[in-house]
Amino acid sequence: MWLARLSTRGRVTIPKKIRKKLRLEQGDRVAFVQIGDDMYMQPIKQTLLDNMGTIPVEEPQDFEKIRVNVKKMRGEERGS
Repeated sequence: MWLARLSTRGRVTIPKKIRKKLRLEQGDRVAFVQIGDDMYMQPIKQTLLDNMGTIPVEEPQDFEKIRVNVKKMRGEERGS
């Protein structure tokens, strides 16, 4: 187990052994994922932009229309 201290500004230094184990370097991003009452830190090594162009499409995509549809579906899921 490793311990870290929270600063007055809400910052935590990730211990060197953990950074090394997770291969984290300066500027890398991490996500905090909550599962039940537990919180996990997960390194983010890729973004959606890293995967741009990996899925073949046959025609141009209307991203504004896609955005509207996703917002509508999310609203329906929440009961709005």
